[in-house]
This record gives sequence, C-alpha cells and structure tokens, in this order.
Amino acid sequence: MNRIWQTYQDQGYHAAVAVPASSATESFYQSLLAFGHQDFDQAAHYSSQAAMQEPDNLVYTQAAAYLNRVLKEGRQNVYATGDGFAAFIRGGSNPSLYDAAVAALHGVYLEYSAIRLLDIGPGNGRALLPALTGNIHELDLVEPSRAMLGELQTALAGHVIPHRAFCGTLQQFAGQSADNWDVIQATFSLQSISTAERLGLFTWLREHGARLLIAEFDVPEFAQMHAPDRVEYVVEHYRRGLAEYAGDGGLVAQGFLMPVMFGYFDGTAARTNYEQPIQAWAGQLKQAGFTTVETRFLYPYWWASAYLIDARTVPIF
Repeated sequence: MNRIWQTYQDQGYHAAVAVPASSATESFYQSLLAFGHQDFDQAAHYSSQAAMQEPDNLVYTQAAAYLNRVLKEGRQNVYATGDGFAAFIRGGSNPSLYDAAVAALHGVYLEYSAIRLLDIGPGNGRALLPALTGNIHELDLVEPSRAMLGELQTALAGHVIPHRAFCGTLQQFAGQSADNWDVIQATFSLQSISTAERLGLFTWLREHGARLLIAEFDVPEFAQMHAPDRVEYVVEHYRRGLAEYAGDGGLVAQGFLMPVMFGYFDGTAARTNYEQPIQAWAGQLKQAGFTTVETRFLYPYWWASAYLIDARTVPIF
C-alpha cells in the first residue's frame, strides 16, 4: 500500500491506480482512491478485485456490493437508511456500549442531593432515560433533530422530572441561554462540532456548568485522508464491526456501515465528524479553563474504545 500511496503523492491519482496491485489490500486501497476521485467505475472494479482475492474479508465483499449498487442506482439513492441505522444502534455491541455509559452517568447523578442537568444531543434518550435519578429537579435538553426530541419528550412524560427542550444546535442554544447547571453532559454528540468551534463552546460550557461529562471514542489522528495508516485502521476496525452484524443479510452493512465508511474517503462531501484522541479532548477542556479533567474507560467498542471525560471547575452556584 505504501508504494501506491507514494505514487499517488508523487504522480497523482491516475498513476496510482495504474500500479499493478499485488494483494487484496492494495486493490482495495486503489478502490478508495478511485472513490475519493468520484471514479465509481474504477472504485467498483478494484473493490470486486479485492473481494475475489480475499473473499473472507467482510469489508471487501460488502464494499464491492455497495459500490455495484452505486453504479446501478446512482449514489444519491444508496446513503444510510433509517432501517439500517435502527438495526445498527439496536444490535452488535451498541447495547453494551450504552449500558456502560448509562451506568457511568447514573453513578455521577447519585453523588448529588439535587441536580440541575443539561443534556446536549440526547437523541431519543438512549443514554439519558435509563440513567435518570429522582434527585434531578431541573432537566434541559438541546437536540437538533425534531423527530428524536419529540420521541424523547414523549418518553419523559412518564417521569415526574420537569424539563425544557430546545430544538437546535449547541451553538444556537449558547447564543441565547444564560442559565447555569450542576452537570452538563454529551454522549457521543460533540464530535459533530468542528475543531475551530470547540474552544469557544467549551469555554461557554465551563462558564455555565460546574461539571461537564463527555462520552467519546478514542480515535487516533491521521495525517491525510488516504494515508495508509488511516486506511489500515478503518479496514481493520470495520471488519470487526461488520462481523457483529454478519447474520442480518447485509441490512446494517449496506444500509449504514458502508455509506459511512466510504464517506471517510469522500473529499467532495462536507465533513460532519471531528473525532480525535481522548487526550486531545482533555487538552482542549483544560485550555477552556476546566481545573480538573479525568478520563474513565467505558467500553472496548469495535471502532475505538469509549471513555467518559469528567471535567470540573470551582462550583459557581
């Protein structure tokens, strides 16, 4: 793979895909290069070649199936589906991941006699609802998806905890709220905020919360989109993830995981995810003024290990 990468850097795309591939890994690497350059015919060709060379590799076989669908149906029709995502979040190791997050959040709530809680990006309450405790006397929700927020509010109707809901982004909410909270939490939701915006928002969170809990993945940093170490990481970890859904007839693979995986190598799409190492998160929180930042291992998830980051400052209430 390194020799193709070097050719790509020195001579460009067409020279790189013309290098004879000596393995399934190299064939698939050329497929990713082709996809990144919107050359879907070549991307499908090289993925099919990788799948023939190594038919037991789920990444290669599912990628070949996905790219052949792109050729037949058009790329606009084969993005992640609702059914695929729903099956993904319900299955595999996701229940165990969320169980670990719920237990960690629940344990923090029990440290208080009374809590004012803000949840940023709770979705439909997958992590929030099972963690709730009776000492939460104020609950605020910030969620950009109106559908998921409505589902969460319906579920909260069965609880005695009063809540307020804001449908929008954290950036929009921060621009109009002056409230304070004992605990602010975000479970796998802050990765959508660009690196450039984080320091300002973390500073706002520190000014308005005595404690910030962030559940995130410890994802390595890579130099460039098609760098060989990044490709190796994605292929190896997606192979693990696909294995968790091997018996569903391709629902999760074709309806969610493949569109997401190929999105990592699409230079034409706007970036929606800014994952980073846990220590980078911790460093940014310290830079924003949190006096104590601790990290706690949550779960060995297939994409990357999940951690709870616990950032505190001097109580302001």
